[in-house]
Amino acid sequence: MRETSVIKVLVILVEKIVVSIGGSVLIPGEDDPSYIRKLADMLTDASKIVSLVIICGGGKISRYYVNTGRQLGGSVDELDMMGIGATRLNAELLRIALGGAAYNGVPNTVDEAVSAFADGKIVVMGGTEPGHTTDAVAAMIAGKIGGIRIVNATAVDAVYSDDPKKDPNAKRFSNLTIKELSNIVYAEHDAGRSSVFDPLGVKLAMRDRIDILMVDGRDIDELKNAILGKKIKGTTVSSQ
Repeated sequence: MRETSVIKVLVILVEKIVVSIGGSVLIPGEDDPSYIRKLADMLTDASKIVSLVIICGGGKISRYYVNTGRQLGGSVDELDMMGIGATRLNAELLRIALGGAAYNGVPNTVDEAVSAFADGKIVVMGGTEPGHTTDAVAAMIAGKIGGIRIVNATAVDAVYSDDPKKDPNAKRFSNLTIKELSNIVYAEHDAGRSSVFDPLGVKLAMRDRIDILMVDGRDIDELKNAILGKKIKGTTVSSQ
């Protein structure tokens, strides 16, 4: 009886981390299998210290279908559903690479993800429903499982005042409050559009007091540091 109680206490004390990894990070078309294997090895190693839920974005595959569908007259919901399909394909790739370290299956809803999380393995999933980006899904799940931080693995190394690829004078931020982040993100959802972090996700993280760490997702060491709560080169968004 005592041993069972100790196990329950340890489960409660383990940090719960949600990682939102962009599709453009996961599959940019640049030696993707090699990167995904390294990512899976790192996540498996990190999962010995923290509990993980990984949300995969759609990337260029999603954008292709969304843009093509838009030209064919698809509604916002129809376009979103195609984008969600792409995120789930990406999630399957990462789940396969994780092997036995991953929960057997890709949840389609937040409730399914929360239930799968209780299994004790790494949960990997994509989007859920129209109108909810994968960033928003990450924030929803973090709130449900008592996550202390969301790690946003992106194609840039930090939060900037503007797109650094278009504006060389864009200001780089090392630290922000979540209120300051909310002033940067866009306020209107549009299928296939990308931003620093989804505004609904920011709102939920603010409500549930969850920190957000923005890092270069292709930098495996940086991503691991963010997951484990160590010093990062990217942007730390404090919810306090």
